[in-house]
Amino acid sequence: MTTAGSTAGRVPASVPAAPSLIDAPDLMPPAGHYSHIAVHRGLAYISGQLPVTPEGGKLIQEPFAVQAEQVLRNVDACLAAAGSSRDRLVSVTVYVTDIGDWPTFDRLYAQWLGAHRPQRAVAGVKELHYGSAVEVHAIAALD
Repeated sequence: MTTAGSTAGRVPASVPAAPSLIDAPDLMPPAGHYSHIAVHRGLAYISGQLPVTPEGGKLIQEPFAVQAEQVLRNVDACLAAAGSSRDRLVSVTVYVTDIGDWPTFDRLYAQWLGAHRPQRAVAGVKELHYGSAVEVHAIAALD
């Protein structure tokens, strides 16, 4: 029970608005209960991107390099939908099912980013959705 003048149950003015949730128009709609991108307080949080083409084709039978290139194209589509770009990336997390593929990913990633070198983590995992070999999650600045 609240009394007159109480602030219980009210959201203080200092609490930021809810995040904006965006689905990249150049990608297939998410297959699960999530959005491609959440934008909040000047940052775009990009959901894990898999090697899935804009038409929905899953490239899981393709070589690792082909999968990685598609994943990076999907990150580009999310960055564009959020109003950001590669040079605004602040953090990137990469999941691979074979850590032996790390040198290939690192080479493709360096070509994709050029001189920009955001924070990054690479984790070897047992498996990824659809049997994918690589997944990338990223955070980018908007301003």
